[in-house]
Amino acid sequence: MKKMINKPDDVVEEMLQGMVAAHPEYVKRVDGCDVVVRAGGSQGKVALVSGGGSGHEPAHGGYVGKGMLDAAVAGAMFTSPTPDQVYEAIKACDGGKGVLLVIKNYTGDVMNFEMAADMAADEGIEVEKVVVNDDVAVENSTWTTGRRGIAGTIFVHKIAGACAEAGGDLQAVKAVAEKVIANVRTMGMAIAPCTVPAAGKPSFELGENEVEIGMGIHGEPGTHREEIHTVSETTDTLLEKIFAEDLYHEGDEVAVMVNGLGGTPLQELYLANLRVSQVLAEKKINVAKTLVGNFMTSIDMAGYSVTLLKLDDELKKYLAAPADTPAFVQV
Repeated sequence: MKKMINKPDDVVEEMLQGMVAAHPEYVKRVDGCDVVVRAGGSQGKVALVSGGGSGHEPAHGGYVGKGMLDAAVAGAMFTSPTPDQVYEAIKACDGGKGVLLVIKNYTGDVMNFEMAADMAADEGIEVEKVVVNDDVAVENSTWTTGRRGIAGTIFVHKIAGACAEAGGDLQAVKAVAEKVIANVRTMGMAIAPCTVPAAGKPSFELGENEVEIGMGIHGEPGTHREEIHTVSETTDTLLEKIFAEDLYHEGDEVAVMVNGLGGTPLQELYLANLRVSQVLAEKKINVAKTLVGNFMTSIDMAGYSVTLLKLDDELKKYLAAPADTPAFVQV
């Protein structure tokens, strides 16, 4: 294994230190916790808290800033944050207007964020939560009851964050987050595994000409393995599963995300996006916004996912609103 690290056990701590050193205008560290919050505070609005195991950078600390998150909690590599960490994040960013927890649907995340919400409620902090489950690949998986939460989470951060920034109350911010969750679907694939630093070896094995369709962001199994095909053919396979949801139809307007998993060149992501745009044009589905890049990664996994979000006027407005974070800037 080749990794540009110091000690495997220090990766998360040193990553957070490096993030704060790089972006002091955006984020600061909560003392004694693996939590980053907005450097300028939450300024009396509804606060958004998200997080999960590390290894998905820039998620979630990269989205702390104006128009998105107020705090991000970094668990150990691919490991849910503890309830105490989430609780400290809630306390650190609560501005008196309540806190919304954005949780990816993994059993440990849901349990620990819910425990933290109960702890905060005992302190008089109003907390609501939403659970993102956009992955259409499998219904239940290694760490999940129900569908997994993956790259579509970024759209929840963006749109709910914009609603909070505009002054929406806690119930309004929760409602718009739930609307995103109801209308967003993702499907991914992998051509090469990731390597967790402490493990020192790839998390799974694929044959030289083999890919896994529907792979999870922690290396969880997908729907099947198959021989590698062209990027257009593979993208068609991902889109077929998304369209099987019967959510996106002729005349609809959507946002698109082609998300790299950490080890895929941007060049190849643009090739995938070309095919997505062609298929949507053929189906007479209009594209209002396209994001291409690494938004929700899996350390160094090679592969990509495709996300579609069906828009209405409200979602479109908040998607277009300004944001200013280390990993997402929109004027």
